[in-house]
Formats: sequence, structure tokens, C-alpha cells
Amino acid sequence: MSEMDTVAVVMEAPERLSLRRLALQHFTATDVVVDIDWSGISTGTERLLWSGRMPPFPGMGYPLVPGYESVGRVVEAGCDAKARIGEQVFVPGSNCFKDARGLFGGAAHRVIVPSSRAIAINDQVQEQGVLIALAATAQHAIAGGDAPQLIVGHGVLGRLLARLTIAGGHAAPTVWETNPARQSGATGYKVLHPDQDPRRDYSVIVDVSGDSAILDSLIARLAKGGEVVLAGFYDKPLSFAFPPSFMKEARLRVAAEWKAPDLATTLAAIDDGRLSLDGLITHRMDASQADQAYRTAFGDVSCLKMILDWRTCS
Repeated sequence: MSEMDTVAVVMEAPERLSLRRLALQHFTATDVVVDIDWSGISTGTERLLWSGRMPPFPGMGYPLVPGYESVGRVVEAGCDAKARIGEQVFVPGSNCFKDARGLFGGAAHRVIVPSSRAIAINDQVQEQGVLIALAATAQHAIAGGDAPQLIVGHGVLGRLLARLTIAGGHAAPTVWETNPARQSGATGYKVLHPDQDPRRDYSVIVDVSGDSAILDSLIARLAKGGEVVLAGFYDKPLSFAFPPSFMKEARLRVAAEWKAPDLATTLAAIDDGRLSLDGLITHRMDASQADQAYRTAFGDVSCLKMILDWRTCS
């Protein structure tokens, strides 16, 4: 079997990114080879990797291939997965590179993954499929308890949380956003600056701001026995004053990675039209412009979601 290689985004060190060719591991009987069409750039975890602020994490180290939001097509497969050839799939990352760490390994023109990691999606989803990971993450935060009444942050994850809450048949939540550039674009819910919201009886508040200093202000807005859900990613320790949380009997929940049931619920909502992914991808660049794309994604407040187009890569 001849050795395969690929062009991939490689974070060589903090704030130093290149596009270079990497050798791939040989695929096994249960693996599929996917040619990636589009990959998304995460402004949460990938920003921390790029800046060097990512807390200690299994598999962390440089050089690494980032990315866990990829869509492509199966072009080759091991003998046990031949039936998958031709499918359009969502790939939540890979670990198939010989010369770089796969954390999370999706920002490459070609990847090799176990067949179970290549999730078949509707051909009509196209580039919007890069949003599936974030949508499933939002669904995981909702599925862990009662539906959110307040969502903090109107980036892509906050918008997906609001849309999924409504898609699940729940009352439209309120969303807080302090950045005027991100206060527009609501569909069926209202977006407020926190100072415009007098309410202090929210039963469930979901925070996706990533602000490590936000807990005290959120606890002050809870109803007695209310819950704060941390669904963002925080690079600094979180703390809160005990007396107010004691008086409120506040509960705190951390929502982590999506699970298979979250993904199934999300895909069903996309397929039947209850969840729209329209208007969330705001920027696109060719993969050859990866360095500029990552800097734009992390530095331009008008950029909700940047995707890389790999279709002209060779």
C-alpha cells in the first residue's frame, strides 16, 4: 500500500501557523479516507491553542493540526467500510498524522478516521455542516437540564442555543450581548445588553461568553434554586462569592463535549427543518490563506464563523 500524505494547517508554536504537507498513517480495515471540502475555525478552543493559553489538556503540544469541524466526502476505505465510499460526512477531527499531533486534527485536505467517526450527513447541508459540532454542543448543554431562559453571548454557539431551545418547543430565551456588532441577527428571540435587562428570576442561565469573572453577576440574576450552566471554555480559574449563592441555593453545572444522542437530535432537527443554520457562516477563505483566516477569525468581531475551503488544494 502506497503512503498517503495531505496538506494540513499546522500550529508550529503559539501564534505561528503554517500550511504544509504531512504524511498520513496507513488506514485499517475499518477506516475511511475523507477528502475535506470545508473546515471551520473555532474561536473558543482553537483560539486558546493558537495563542498558547490553552490549559493543560490531553494530547496538547506542538506541532499540532487543529480543527474539529470538517465536512468532506469518503473517497477510499478499508475492506470493512467500502460501502461508505461516496458519502458526504461530518468529521469531528482526526488523529492520522505521522509528523504532528492530531488535536483536533480536522483542518486538512485529507484525513483518515475510523468509519464510526465519519458521520453521514444530508448532501444538501454542504458547507453548513461545519456547524454540526457546535450545534451538538449546544444541544448537550440543553439536554442536561431544563431549557435555558437566559443565554449569555450571541456568537455562533449562543445563537445555536437559542435556535435549538425554540426548536425543542420551549419558550424563546433572552440573550445577552455586550458587543453592539453582535446584537443583530436574532430569529424569534430578543437580544439585550445586560444593563437593559432588569430581570432577576431566571431559572436557568447558560453562559457561553468564556468570561471567567462572570459568575457573581449571573448568580445575582437567578431565581431561588436556579442553575448556571457553563457551556463556554474558560482559560482562567472561576470563582464566586459564597453568600449570594447560599441565599439563592444556586446550582452550577458544566456542559462539556456532545454525545451521540445530542448529535442524533441535532441532525434530526436540521433534516426536518426545525433548526436552521443560515446566517452563521460569515467569512470564507481558501485554505491557502489559512494564516490570514485564523487571524481574521480571532481578531475581527464581525466574524461569527470562518471556514476554510479545501476544494482547490492539492
